[in-house]
Amino acid sequence: MSQSMLFTLPDTEGNNFNIAEHLPAVVYFYPKDSTPGCTTEAQEFSALLPQFKQLGYNVIGISRDSMKSHHNFICKYELNVTLLSDSEETVCRQFDVLKEKNMYGKKVFGIERSTFILNQDGQITQEWRKVKAAGHAQIVLNTLQQHA
Repeated sequence: MSQSMLFTLPDTEGNNFNIAEHLPAVVYFYPKDSTPGCTTEAQEFSALLPQFKQLGYNVIGISRDSMKSHHNFICKYELNVTLLSDSEETVCRQFDVLKEKNMYGKKVFGIERSTFILNQDGQITQEWRKVKAAGHAQIVLNTLQQHA
C-alpha cells in the first residue's frame, strides 16, 4: 500500500487548508503566479473545474508564492481553483517537485511543473512530471473520465 500524501497549507484567506478534508483531489505544482505557462495552466484547470467536480475531484494548485500573490493571481485572471502557498517548500519536498534548473547561467532550485491525482486516502494514483502547461488540464480530466 502506498504512502498517504496528506498535508496542510495556508490558502489565499490565510486559513489552514487540510487536504484530507478535500479528497479525492488533483494537486498540481507550478513554478510562479502570473507567468505565461502557469497562467495558461491555471486558466485551463479553472475552465474545466465543473467537470472535475462532477467526477468528485477538487483541484488544488500549489507554488512557493505568497498568499497575497495567489490572491492577486486569482483576481487578475478570475481563477476558481484553490491555490495554496508552500513558501517553506515542505509539500514541494514531500512530492519531490523541487528540481535543479538553469536560469540565466545560474543553477537554482525551482518547482518542476507536476500533477498528482490523490485518492480518497491521500495516496497518489497517477502522476505527471515535466508537464507542458497548454492542454494538460484536459489530459488529466480525460484520465479521470476513463477511470470513472
